[in-house]
Amino acid sequence: QCDGGGLGLDKRLERLKQSIERAHQNSDLKLDLVLCPELFTSGYNIADQIIASAEAKEGPIFDKISALAKTFETAVVYGYPERSENYIYNAAAFVSSEGNLLANHRKRLMAPGSFEEEYFDNGNSSTILNYGGVTIGILICYEVEFPEYVRETAAKGAQLILVPTALASQWSVVATRVVTTRAFENGVWLAYANHAGHENGIDYLGGSNIVAPDGSIAAQAGSQETLISATIDLDSVQKAQKRLPYLADTKRLGL
Repeated sequence: QCDGGGLGLDKRLERLKQSIERAHQNSDLKLDLVLCPELFTSGYNIADQIIASAEAKEGPIFDKISALAKTFETAVVYGYPERSENYIYNAAAFVSSEGNLLANHRKRLMAPGSFEEEYFDNGNSSTILNYGGVTIGILICYEVEFPEYVRETAAKGAQLILVPTALASQWSVVATRVVTTRAFENGVWLAYANHAGHENGIDYLGGSNIVAPDGSIAAQAGSQETLISATIDLDSVQKAQKRLPYLADTKRLGL
């Protein structure tokens, strides 16, 4: 959960580096994966600046984050504006601890009434990968607010769903109610990473969280810049989905 309003890429990455360093120094457990917010590399709500900030999925930004991932032996998932031919996408890249690009998710629906509608094209597919023995899905911000999108991702086997977001303070219900419900109704882990602070007229909520398959909060951020962490227990996914077989019963209903 970064407070990067007005900061350039290098300063944002330096803060990320410092956060990972502190986490490794203060715990016996190494971070296996770090999730950054939506449009982490460029900032959100930056109007025409998004055009200049956009680049190919394996461009200079990727190179810098790849180097950071290899240094700390930690996978990094980050939001960024992706340029592909004549299109710009609101994207999230998954970089392994070896520095390899394993997945690149393009947001399929832009937040209504936001600057996104003017600048970004829509993606057209879900994103699932396997990493470290965990089946992982990626959604971006507004997408998690649709039960259908989360269920689609869970039905494809996701045990952990990663959601970079840029949530303003007036939408606290999403972080406190919607996200926990999505984890509970699918029996999956869900990590939700927001911005903090202020940026071009937006007051970010903060409120990043990691939610367990039973809907309980495993880790919760306040309003300030911070890094939260939790250990993902895959047995809890199996237990939750066995106890409340929503995914299986949805198929029985023909939905």
